[in-house]
Amino acid sequence: MTAATARLRRDLADQVADTRPDLAPRWREAVAAVDRGVFIPPAVYRPSGAGWEPVSRAEVGEEEWLRMVYRDRTWVTQVDGVDAADARGPMTGSPTSSATLPSLVARTLHLAGLRGGRRVLEVGTGTGYSTAVLCHGVGAENVVSIEYDPACAAAAARNLERAGCAPTLVTGDGLQGHKERADYDAIIATCSVRSIPPAWLFQLADRGSITTTLSGWMLAAGLIRLTLDDDGVLSGRFESDQITYMLARPHERPPHSTFFRQEGRTRPTRLDPALTEQWAGAFVAQLAAPSAEMLSTGDGLVLWDVATGSQAWTEPSGSGWTVHQHGPLSLWDHIEDALLTWQQQGCPDLTGFGMTVTFEEQRIWLGTPEGPSWQLPA
Repeated sequence: MTAATARLRRDLADQVADTRPDLAPRWREAVAAVDRGVFIPPAVYRPSGAGWEPVSRAEVGEEEWLRMVYRDRTWVTQVDGVDAADARGPMTGSPTSSATLPSLVARTLHLAGLRGGRRVLEVGTGTGYSTAVLCHGVGAENVVSIEYDPACAAAAARNLERAGCAPTLVTGDGLQGHKERADYDAIIATCSVRSIPPAWLFQLADRGSITTTLSGWMLAAGLIRLTLDDDGVLSGRFESDQITYMLARPHERPPHSTFFRQEGRTRPTRLDPALTEQWAGAFVAQLAAPSAEMLSTGDGLVLWDVATGSQAWTEPSGSGWTVHQHGPLSLWDHIEDALLTWQQQGCPDLTGFGMTVTFEEQRIWLGTPEGPSWQLPA
């Protein structure tokens, strides 16, 4: 560690504190203490049009590379399983691993309400950076971190060793947890999930908590901390943050054939489809059609249901909009009904929503647990 990188780490911690003024001091100190440069591989991806361009340390030079590394920004390290260092040119596809922006790491750990001596399971080791920050805050002996991708897990283990950090590291499916070290006082996911995996409930200690982002195939997401009560019920309210993590790989969208529009049943819409461009509006749409993907085309939207092949697409018509629906599910009907319900409640942001989880069902509700609700996919 040089004096220059020590200064850059302090500057990064100041950036994070400015972004998150309510951040607990221990997490600002952890960002300042952990050298992010240890956890960034020698090449990363940056956005390039609709794809991803690999850029290496050797290409940009040391000064620019350090500016990149110690910036409060996410750097994608892998696209569709291909590391940036192995890419032969620009890539199209979905990011599958990243060095998450430090302010999001700190925000998630702050929300989890962690204290020293508490047993924590982290789902998604990634590069190991969030793991190192977590270890600094609660002690490495209290941390178990699990990573799905064997190559990422091996790289993270090397990074953590270089950083002098020794948590328990596991390679496997984080959605199954790690029962050998259960029960956990807190489970924290640095990936998004479509619903809370049952194994997490089984491995949670009494009065424990789960902090995660709930997302889906429309990529709308909400950050939430769920706490376990004496009756074995998890519940909590969503935060206002407009953030997301990558979906856990077992929860990712399955591959499908090329989409072709079908005319189907046609009618005027009751709502402007642009409502789904709002963060909370997209979240509501995803709740109403949890197995559907959404694509904005600039002159409307396209919905395609992965489970049934049903589709819906909208187009301008006079001063309003027309929707075309094809297949067994009338996708737009479900989404429109949910959006109308949301409008009737005053179009609240995500803090207007909460979640209740039991072993039998998982529901996201609007307003109160007795209000309108939507069941999550199993």
